[in-house]
Amino acid sequence: MAKTIQAPLPGTFYRSSAPGEPPFKSEGDAVAVGDTIGLIEVMKSFTPVVAEEAGTLLAFHVENEDAVMAGQPLYDLDA
Repeated sequence: MAKTIQAPLPGTFYRSSAPGEPPFKSEGDAVAVGDTIGLIEVMKSFTPVVAEEAGTLLAFHVENEDAVMAGQPLYDLDA
């Protein structure tokens, strides 16, 4: 059953640790509890978005470097 995971805080969402680096996770990837899915940057402070459930990442709702609001859908997980 698919579950939509929401942004825990507002900021800028990054799918990789740095420009030119591979994304933490891509659509279709297996996700384990504790895996980093992305980062949210607020005023030069980076907070990891960490999986709380295992499953398969189905789709992202936001692109790399998109501004996000707290509670905004980030990605879908098939748990």
